Amino acid sequence: MILPINIYSDDILRKKAKPLKSIDSGVEELIGFMFESMRNASGIGLAAPQVGHSVRLVVLDISCLTHYPDEKPMVVINPHILAVRGYNDMEEGCLSLPGIHGDVERPAALTLKYRNENFEEMTGEFSGMLARVLQHEIDHLNGTLFVDRMEKRDRRKIQKELDALVSGTVQTQYPIVRESLTVLQS
Repeated sequence: MILPINIYSDDILRKKAKPLKSIDSGVEELIGFMFESMRNASGIGLAAPQVGHSVRLVVLDISCLTHYPDEKPMVVINPHILAVRGYNDMEEGCLSLPGIHGDVERPAALTLKYRNENFEEMTGEFSGMLARVLQHEIDHLNGTLFVDRMEKRDRRKIQKELDALVSGTVQTQYPIVRESLTVLQS
């Protein structure tokens, strides 16, 4: 099932998500729907708040990117960043901010404690694009959007596009939530 994606002005994107206490059939179903929705929208990461669920759950799959064909899809539950190393700038975009891109500085590598799709506790070292996508999605769990991390002068350059998201004049190829209504736009 393709879930509609909440966009920039939706309140759920600004709230801190609640930890998951366990996995049940509802969470398993949500994970499947999130992967399907992310791929339908040509995304590489999706956080549960983006599809209307304020829980600490992320799915990602960067295997469609040129330099990462061997990366396996990941389910990340209740993530906690333990350490970061180095920094780099890179242009980011977001399914919740369709058509908007901007440079964001983030740590180049991180150590992450999380639970996987079986709710097993894991600790891993991540770098490159995987580290960036994880941080971007974890930000969603904390009510932060990538535009919040942009330099103020760069943010001013995209303000008209942000205003267009709020006003509802943006078109997408995937279903979005606007004023609690699901709208499929072409």
